Amino acid sequence: MAHAGGSPEEAEVTSTPLRQDDESFADFAYRILCDELIVLDITPGEPLNDEVISRRLGVGRTPIREAMKRLESDRLVVAYPRRGTFAAGVDIKDLAEISEIRQLLEPAAAARAARLASPQLRSELRGFAREVGHVLPGMQSQQDLMRLDMRVHRMIYRATGSRHLEDILIRYDNLATRIWSLVLEKLPPVSEHIAQHIELLDCIADGDSEAAARLTTRHVTDFENHIRAVL
Repeated sequence: MAHAGGSPEEAEVTSTPLRQDDESFADFAYRILCDELIVLDITPGEPLNDEVISRRLGVGRTPIREAMKRLESDRLVVAYPRRGTFAAGVDIKDLAEISEIRQLLEPAAAARAARLASPQLRSELRGFAREVGHVLPGMQSQQDLMRLDMRVHRMIYRATGSRHLEDILIRYDNLATRIWSLVLEKLPPVSEHIAQHIELLDCIADGDSEAAARLTTRHVTDFENHIRAVL
């Protein structure tokens, strides 16, 4: 996939991602750009040209600008007057603060999801746990593994039933994953770290809030320790 700051020629040869049926053009642009910023397909400091992105994604420039505003609010891009918009930098010094916030919120979210998830969501959680166990052994790409990790987190956040909590958790998970992506090539395969989610999803589906909180605490702590080990 070409970077968002690439040339128009690069944009024309890049396959266009698919927009979901219920997605607005702005939501589509936001989803694609957010993913690329998180896994550093768009590198820190890279300029974001709305005309180039518009051509690459096949949507108008107005939805691109709307998406950029959301990404700026998420601290994934930075806009400078008369200079343009750029991918936000990744500061490894933010790791301690981000990890502290996640260690407070993530276990509470997992416990809440275990208590309050609807029967339909509990069924989805069990099914997703099986899916993770099925696809994980065949995954080789570190970036694909990180995208799977984000999918699990977002399902758990949704199961909390709190939109406000979900929004906060997504923001800090995005920032944490950018730090992870920065050192990803230095890390051993992260499949074992991702595999922790299988038991966690089952605990939430079973309504075991104490186990869910305990496993989540371990997961977040392991994340920070893995990164610090390669710094």
